[in-house]
Amino acid sequence: MYCKGKPKYQLTPKTSGWMHELFNDQAVVKGLVERYGSPINIHHLPSFNQNCENYKQVFESYGLKYRIFYARKANKSKGLVKQAFASSIGVDTASLKELEQSLALGGNAKNLVLTAAIKTTPQIELAIEKGVPIILDNEDECVLTQAVAKRMGKKANVGFRISGFEVDEEKLYSRFGFDVDDVIDFVSSYVGEHKTFDMLAVTGLHFHLDGYSTQQRSVSLIASINIISTLKEKGYPVSFIDIGGGILMNYLEEEKEWLAFNENLKKAVVEQSNNITFNDNGLGFRLEEGKLRGKLNTYPFFNKINKGSFIKEVLDYMDDASGLSVASLLRENDIEIRIEPGRSLLDQVGMTVAKVIHRKKDAKGQWLVGLEMNMSQMMSSSADFLLDPFMLYNSEVEENENVDVFFTGAYCLERDVLLKRKMTLPRLPAIGEYVAFVNTAGYMMHFFETEAHLFELSTNLIFTGSNEKLSFFQFIDDQKIVLE
Repeated sequence: MYCKGKPKYQLTPKTSGWMHELFNDQAVVKGLVERYGSPINIHHLPSFNQNCENYKQVFESYGLKYRIFYARKANKSKGLVKQAFASSIGVDTASLKELEQSLALGGNAKNLVLTAAIKTTPQIELAIEKGVPIILDNEDECVLTQAVAKRMGKKANVGFRISGFEVDEEKLYSRFGFDVDDVIDFVSSYVGEHKTFDMLAVTGLHFHLDGYSTQQRSVSLIASINIISTLKEKGYPVSFIDIGGGILMNYLEEEKEWLAFNENLKKAVVEQSNNITFNDNGLGFRLEEGKLRGKLNTYPFFNKINKGSFIKEVLDYMDDASGLSVASLLRENDIEIRIEPGRSLLDQVGMTVAKVIHRKKDAKGQWLVGLEMNMSQMMSSSADFLLDPFMLYNSEVEENENVDVFFTGAYCLERDVLLKRKMTLPRLPAIGEYVAFVNTAGYMMHFFETEAHLFELSTNLIFTGSNEKLSFFQFIDDQKIVLE
């Protein structure tokens, strides 16, 4: 009674047993949607815990000091914060409300960090009061943090965000952080006893690189280790390097499907015969003067090197100057490595389910299937979410009819097409049936979700998993989780 969409060029998502357990028990799915509205976001805590354990095992296999912080911005559910603490990892907060909630859910000075891109006085006051480390980005933040700490009569625990590493003779640009070429002089000149910023206690460095290069992270780590060595010589007790997030994960079962889709989309754009996407959308590719321009403007959904193997590539990188690996340098210098994954800690954790509201043919004769959700409820920086969805039918279907459809949303915008790719289904969905989009927990459910048209935000459900028969009562409304 359920099947995966099968477009012309399939992109089969990796799935987990808990997802298929739900697909096979549509009475529970129906009960949840009827109770909480469409769409619902379901979060599976055991999968989150397993991702935490997998990262721990990698670091422990190298004998490293390490800390893992879940990047809260990737998903706003409170249940995941509680699970992070239960899994003995920390939480990276990027706003006042994230910090307040995380403290109220069990966070403290040892398992929280504040990395907000814009830091306000209330954020800094709360962080200093609770002893939460603050990652400083620029001199103005130093001035503000110094003033607040002095007024409160309590030193601020801070790390310095740095950027501008040189890799392959190219200086990597970032709008965040102090330049690596200036940070030693800045800290040694202005931070410490009897200096301008005498209320800042520097304990580490932090960087976050754009893109997904393991080499760039390794080279940046080596440069950071050298900076820490110099700062230690100058009397600063710096002890950690946080390399941020951006750790690749893999969404898809088959590399060959990913390659075929990419090649055929480019070919369709060049030949102006695009029947793959809605209204010939090139998803970043375009034809200019007969030549293909641009690039696929989406997350790289297939990655052989991902999660644990991604971290291993970073740690195994050999430093030419010392002849040692990055892992060896970290051990030799007694430095703790920290990471702040968001997306990859949420791999296989989430699923979004929406109800079919209408079916119609447009002026081109294309079937549009309207769902009770909108594009902001499954939206990231990608031009499209390149995973085939699952159709949950009310009755068994024979895969012999085949109908091409596009899923559309509730906003009064022409571009509210939930998936840009054309989906082939065994039959046209009926009103009241459901579509499930899998692996949406990381940066898809909430990152751009809005209340335009005064629509309600989607309900987030926490599923703890069970060996018992699936029940409606195993799902907790995230809003009902009590703050201490």
